[in-house]
Amino acid sequence: MTLVEFVMDKLDDLKGTDIVHFDVRGKSSITENMVICTGSSSRQVSAMADNLIAECKKAGVETFGEEGKNTADWIVVDLGQTIVHIMQRDAREMYQLEKLWA
Repeated sequence: MTLVEFVMDKLDDLKGTDIVHFDVRGKSSITENMVICTGSSSRQVSAMADNLIAECKKAGVETFGEEGKNTADWIVVDLGQTIVHIMQRDAREMYQLEKLWA
């Protein structure tokens, strides 16, 4: 299982919705993959980020940090070759990352 498949599977287990993956090689100098998913509330977004990080550590996947935990409307988890965006619906609609990376 690839890192992207692992991340998408864990986000699905954590009840994330609208989970999408973008291969951004050649478009981004900082990562190869972007995964975006939606959580229904700040509590769910925060819990999804915490659980994803815990599952990655259990699986031996190094995490390089997270941003956005204090407001939890959009949390970014940096896994090196994959960056994960966990967003509330309003933030996802406002920033439209799919249009940026598609």
